[in-house]
Amino acid sequence: MTSNGPVLLRQILALLFFRLLLNTGRRFIYPFAPAIGRSLDVPLAAMTSIIAATQATSLFGLFSGPLADRLGYRRVMRAGLAMLAAGMLLCGLVPGYWPIFAGLVVAAFGKTVFDPAVQAFIGRHVPYARRGRVIGAVETAWAGSTLIGIPAIGLIIDTVGLSSAFMLLGLLGGLGWLAIARVIPADDPEPSATRRINIFTALPQLLRERPAAGMLGFGFWISIANDSLFVVYGAWFEQAFLVGIATLGFSTVAIGAAELLGESSTALFADRLGLKKAVLLGLVLAVLAYILLPFIGRTLPLAMVGMFAVFLTYEFTIVTSFSLATELMPRARATMMAGFYATAGIGRMLGVLVGGWLWQLDGIALVSWTAAGLTGLGLLSLVWGLHGWEPRKTEQGEGL
Repeated sequence: MTSNGPVLLRQILALLFFRLLLNTGRRFIYPFAPAIGRSLDVPLAAMTSIIAATQATSLFGLFSGPLADRLGYRRVMRAGLAMLAAGMLLCGLVPGYWPIFAGLVVAAFGKTVFDPAVQAFIGRHVPYARRGRVIGAVETAWAGSTLIGIPAIGLIIDTVGLSSAFMLLGLLGGLGWLAIARVIPADDPEPSATRRINIFTALPQLLRERPAAGMLGFGFWISIANDSLFVVYGAWFEQAFLVGIATLGFSTVAIGAAELLGESSTALFADRLGLKKAVLLGLVLAVLAYILLPFIGRTLPLAMVGMFAVFLTYEFTIVTSFSLATELMPRARATMMAGFYATAGIGRMLGVLVGGWLWQLDGIALVSWTAAGLTGLGLLSLVWGLHGWEPRKTEQGEGL
């Protein structure tokens, strides 16, 4: 990444756009799962199976991460956008449960491939002392998917149908594949030292490093917690507050605003607080937010306030942890980030399944309080992993 201001800004905006597309493609099925299931004449359990399968694709990041370190980050980013385009076009052109299942899984592979390469690209070129600022800025695309992407998809589905929404995402993904070669510079592979990471044994190698193992455990537990709530909040709002599909889509504005504030807080404050201290603070606040949600969420506005608090604290924590994780294994950044996304993906997959079961068992209270306990486990894992760890003082980076 260059220190030239206008070029740097253009690169950040491009990465924001690409991440917005990929995040929307991954996330829009969550709140609309009941409605999409009805349109396909399948039960909600069939839709949660799709969500679980898309999260399972994160496991394959263990292969794409080492490849990105060896082949170069831009090449792997382009592959991710190509998968998004192909998967969404398949969903739009061949409507039906199984084609949509396959298409969403292919698109999810695109995000799995793309994300570690982006984080590693930033980690390689931005100094550690300023990394929270840049990663926080790029990660606002996650909030953008709930503030812009999901409401837009909801309107498109409500107005012209599900297939049109898939086609639009597919065409935009194809445009992104064309554009990235002009905006993001080609990069050389990481130095030969990264070749010590074997593509087929990446996770065991990461687990042998205590800081990396602690970070992986942290990502696993907090992802179960957050997705167990995210997968049922649409059903909660429908059942408790009788909202329709368009209203449900716009209810994500509260979540998106919280995520945007969390990502912006990372960009503004995480470097000043220190990344380790900021992550630990965010985890403590997230536990409190989960505990309080059932007490707060008695009406739709108050439920949205509670969800705002949950996603604000979670997003600040997870985005700050990205910045921290890029420094745990400097010679294999994409491998480390891919491992982090993979274990978090396993957690999200389990969270989808656990959330539905907990919801049926005792509603939103059990889901929220279980999430609080799981987040506490994430806190313990991170404290153990980072005990005695400090970033390299020689880390300089190449940009900003």
